[in-house]
Amino acid sequence: MIELAHVAFGYGKRRLFSDVNLSLNEGDFYFLTGPSGAGKTTFMRLCYLDLLPEKGNVTVFGRQAAELGRDQVALTRQRIGVVHQDCQFLEHLSVADNIALPLTVGGRPVPTGDLDELLKWVGLADHRNALPAQLSGGERQRAALARAVMMDPDVILADEPTGNIDWEMSQRLLALLVELNRMGKAILLATHDLALIRQAKSQTATRVMRLAGGELQLAGAGL
Repeated sequence: MIELAHVAFGYGKRRLFSDVNLSLNEGDFYFLTGPSGAGKTTFMRLCYLDLLPEKGNVTVFGRQAAELGRDQVALTRQRIGVVHQDCQFLEHLSVADNIALPLTVGGRPVPTGDLDELLKWVGLADHRNALPAQLSGGERQRAALARAVMMDPDVILADEPTGNIDWEMSQRLLALLVELNRMGKAILLATHDLALIRQAKSQTATRVMRLAGGELQLAGAGL
């Protein structure tokens, strides 16, 4: 689905990584760890075509990123759901309208039944008409996950989705991601939370990668 081959990237004279590789396939569940500033968010942005590598190749669903035009990038991104740590919503729209935004922006009809089921699935059925400012941190993250899966993507990329929420809410979000993975979705989740990784490993088959010092390596079995 998503493959990075000998990818290099940096900002100015600061080199983040020079030869990283990834093969993310259907049903995979990867955690991405590493110290702050190692380039985890940049790595994720390369995966969802928000950046192009300086060297190497990023291939998404069989197409090289460098060969895709703007419209093709937009179509490809419909197959990738992204959950950011600082989940941004249109504050004047209801929770339901924010979740449905990927469809409405694309001029596609919003199936009411599907939206209702999605709201129930993330536990926000009673908040469908609430404004984002009325949600707790955990509720906002679950709404962000619902928005990310509204288009039924093949891949979910989550960048520190539990960084600002408590353990109970982290568990609920993880349970939703595990369920998506069991449905065949590929998951790549960046996190500092080793307890969350251990909890996930007790529920499903996961692999842990560590990005540090410009290198991406599989982490040890002790995690």
